[in-house]
Amino acid sequence: MDQVESNPTIPDKALQEQLQKKYGVGFSIHKVFRAKSDAKKIVVGDYKKQYEVLRDYILELQSTNLDTIFKLELGDVSESNLVNCTSRCFKRIYVCLGGMKKGFKACLRDFLGLDGAHMKGPYPGQILTAVGLDSKMWFLKCLGDDLDLHDMSNFTFVSDRQKGLLQAVSQLFLCAEHRFYLRHIHENMKKQWRTKEYKDHLCDCATTTTVSEFNHFMHQFSLYEKSTYEWLKSIPPQHWAKSHFTGRATTYMMLNNLCEVFNGKLVDGRDKPIISCLEFIREYMMKRICNVLKVQQKCVGSLTPTTTEIMEKNEAASTQYIVEWCGDEKYQVKGLWNDQHVVDMHERVCNCRKWELTGIPCRHVISVLYNKADHGECVHELHTYVHKVHWLQTWKTVYGYKVEPIKGRALWPRSECPMQITPPPHRNQPGRLKRKRRQSMEEKSQSKGQS
Repeated sequence: MDQVESNPTIPDKALQEQLQKKYGVGFSIHKVFRAKSDAKKIVVGDYKKQYEVLRDYILELQSTNLDTIFKLELGDVSESNLVNCTSRCFKRIYVCLGGMKKGFKACLRDFLGLDGAHMKGPYPGQILTAVGLDSKMWFLKCLGDDLDLHDMSNFTFVSDRQKGLLQAVSQLFLCAEHRFYLRHIHENMKKQWRTKEYKDHLCDCATTTTVSEFNHFMHQFSLYEKSTYEWLKSIPPQHWAKSHFTGRATTYMMLNNLCEVFNGKLVDGRDKPIISCLEFIREYMMKRICNVLKVQQKCVGSLTPTTTEIMEKNEAASTQYIVEWCGDEKYQVKGLWNDQHVVDMHERVCNCRKWELTGIPCRHVISVLYNKADHGECVHELHTYVHKVHWLQTWKTVYGYKVEPIKGRALWPRSECPMQITPPPHRNQPGRLKRKRRQSMEEKSQSKGQS
């Protein structure tokens, strides 16, 4: 058990060699496998028994993390158990930690990535975002209740075009903006059109911020390859092109990297029993908040580090523009190579749309502010023209809410509910259990190139 506790992923062959060297006797690989399985049940926890104490875990977490929401759903009572009704099988669980919910509301950004990661072990499922076909709808309903979202909320979601998720978002949030993960669109494109030129055309169409430029690049794509252009045209541009995004979320993010990184951190927790898996996630979030707090202590200025870098680049580029005032709050800003835009300081927009989409003043806006200051007009500090979601104080407020630690299992409160929770029904598939993540076509090509 000591070897398994110090290294849970130790191969059976290596464990066999260690035991034979330590005790001086031979062990069959099958005996080592069974002993390792028994040791993992003690170290990590038993898959079946953790369902039995799931209610106790819920009570402990709610008592230590205030405003934490749990929604536990069990399967129907089986016909053989209609008389006694002593047990019901687990179906799904929704968890929203109180500190995470308060921090998300404090960030002032109506933007959320949706994704899922497959669980491993004898009772596989998904760590969600969503589980199964109708559970995406169930998950989003729970999420909407926690974040105070209703059917007319102007919220923004980004996902990888899962069919069940598309239907759920469109039915529950009628006014929501639903963006598609651009990398997922490119992966689908690469099934038929693989060269780098196709990717370049896709990026040109997706990253431009004005409709006129979007139409220009789409026309260039049609001249390069008509069939690919028609395929891309079938995907509504409001889901994947910056030029058609609204400014609700103060970001034109087209990648779901936040979810991908989070899923990558959960790799070691996905094959654990249900409570151990939930604890792995809670402890990771607790550590993550502490790491961000350490970074915040080193920050200076009024804006977050990323926003500060963007503003510095825009400030440096703003010196290359000539500003003409039209007599009210509108300005003509002219640069090289027909780079000419109109800035409306009253509406706080530039027709390049970058200020509107991100909440960060573009180079054209900053050049107008410098021009106003040069002419003796009253101009506030530069950071006041940045949306509050990018302020350092907002970032600190978000991470001011913590995920609290909990006590050991022996000290958990006992649930008084007599109904026992049993694992969900599952039939093992033939063959060895797959634990590695399925690689995309781009990752496969990169690995082949390195080899």
